Amino acid sequence: MNPFYKNLALWLVISLMMVMLFQIFKQPDRASIDISYSDFLNMVDSGSVNQVTIQGENISGMSGQGPFKTYAPKDPELISLLRTKGVKITARPQEDSSWFQVFLSWVPMLLLIGVWIFFMRQMQGGGGKALSFGKSRARLMTDSQEKVTFEDVAGIDEAKEELGEIVEFLSDPKKFTRLGGRIPKGVLLVGAPGTGKTLLARAIAGEASVPFFTISGSDFVEMFVGVGASRVRDLFNQGKKHAPCIIFIDEIDAVGRHRGAGLGGGHDEREQTLNQLLVEMDGFESNEGVILISATNRPDVLDPALLRPGRFDRQIVVPVPDLGGRKGILKVHLKKKLVADNVDISVLARGTPGFTGADLENMVNEAALMAARRGKDRVEMDDFEDAKDKVLMGTERKSMIISEEEKKITAYHESGHTLVAKLLPDTDPIHKVTIIPRGRALGLTQQLPIDEKHTYPKEYLLNNIAILMGGRAAEKILLNTETTGAGNDIEKSSELARKMVCDFGMSKELGPLSFGKKEEQIFLGRELSQHRDYGEETARKIDEEVRNIVTDAYEKACRLIRDNLDTMHRMATALLEKETLTGADIDEIMAGDQEPGVKKKPKSKKESAPPKEVKPRTASNIEETDVEPSEGGKE
Repeated sequence: MNPFYKNLALWLVISLMMVMLFQIFKQPDRASIDISYSDFLNMVDSGSVNQVTIQGENISGMSGQGPFKTYAPKDPELISLLRTKGVKITARPQEDSSWFQVFLSWVPMLLLIGVWIFFMRQMQGGGGKALSFGKSRARLMTDSQEKVTFEDVAGIDEAKEELGEIVEFLSDPKKFTRLGGRIPKGVLLVGAPGTGKTLLARAIAGEASVPFFTISGSDFVEMFVGVGASRVRDLFNQGKKHAPCIIFIDEIDAVGRHRGAGLGGGHDEREQTLNQLLVEMDGFESNEGVILISATNRPDVLDPALLRPGRFDRQIVVPVPDLGGRKGILKVHLKKKLVADNVDISVLARGTPGFTGADLENMVNEAALMAARRGKDRVEMDDFEDAKDKVLMGTERKSMIISEEEKKITAYHESGHTLVAKLLPDTDPIHKVTIIPRGRALGLTQQLPIDEKHTYPKEYLLNNIAILMGGRAAEKILLNTETTGAGNDIEKSSELARKMVCDFGMSKELGPLSFGKKEEQIFLGRELSQHRDYGEETARKIDEEVRNIVTDAYEKACRLIRDNLDTMHRMATALLEKETLTGADIDEIMAGDQEPGVKKKPKSKKESAPPKEVKPRTASNIEETDVEPSEGGKE
């Protein structure tokens, strides 16, 4: 029988039963006798009528023989007759419609039926409806949705290979089980945000010829106790019904964090959800054919029981792409764009170290928007360069009004960074220097590494601190002032120096030791407290070592600037004129040219003279825009 007609018959039977119950329990009126008007008058004359109710032309009442009703024509003498006989008279207005009265009498019944039907439908329904909290919110990927395949994923070939094996196992399990192997029960994707973990899962859904359920870790958590565990049970029950299948849980750290770390004690709702997940993944019941794939960027907070073999058999690292990976990612994204012939993918890949797949996709999209804004038919190389600068350094704030004094301070500040970076060995090359405000900074000096770095030598870190202090050194030596523009540089250099001492063991005085054990409350946030596992004397030595590292770097930057004052003046002058200098422009200035693109000329005393001294500013004349340089030395 068709389910529609079956449900329709069911609701008709329920409605009929409700109507019958309504009629049974409705307050019944005593049966009234319908009499003629003449008989009514005779009864009044005989004095047997006790009371009457007149409603328009309808009369009802009570006599010695019982209730009665009749229809009375307009009789002007009727009221006088009733009063003469001492009959109690009740008058009511005439009703507009008998159908309206019937409707009003049925309104409570109709409301009762509607509420009953609503709750029955809610109890039978799924998803996020009322009375269905325990149902899983997993979504089954269908063929009608836009598919993503492994061809759309680039830069993470090892992860693709591992997950491709999972898909191949589901399609041809005998190829692997003939030697006694078993299918992995779970795969954990670990990587920084934006590296493509969720995209990999979508590619698996597109490649696999099996049902694919997707759900977020936060979908298990609800305000009601026990709902999370119930949803986990329902999710795996659905998986067993569709086996072989794949279940993907995104951001599993929402429910998979360490147990026993919450403020609510051991009976925390998240812990109940995690306990049920552990049982479903590797408990007494078999889940053959159900593979769980999860993604997280916080593997350090996951419960050890969740990570053991038998639950998550494989942990696949999805890294930040290297040079070759960035080329592949750019090729994938540029397929859908109208790109000019002058676009060089290799140059773009070399100029975007540290970019994740999401960053590269955002840069390509920004370049396409810029080209469209400029009225171009194709995206050109300069659009990509501008988009890269926008992503790296922020949007240009050309409308910001800056005084000539602040421009000069910013120019010398950024020139200090640039000069120190060019003179120190084994530092990252300068890509671009600008005094145009971008984002929160009044000026920026951007460095881009030539190749990928995975470990950093001590000399490289010390040189970086010296580069950070170059802005403050330039302000002090050339302008005899100190501004808030170096605030961000000082913060970064102090943090890096402390890490060298406490984390990396790069202190001669303290040796290769680590100081300060981080105590992280899992449900309270990252690194709220740091356990001090050393005494006061060691703390004093740590502070002294950090101060020595930063001050030595500052003195090194001061020496380099004092020895190259002419180059500093040329660079600052060029920045004030052009506002932005590229790496090639800086090389020409360092070679001795007066300005980029011009051959070297003999210097005169007038040209090499330093600019007029800028008086140090005080707190009384610092305007709102003067707070912005706190990011001025941002690298």
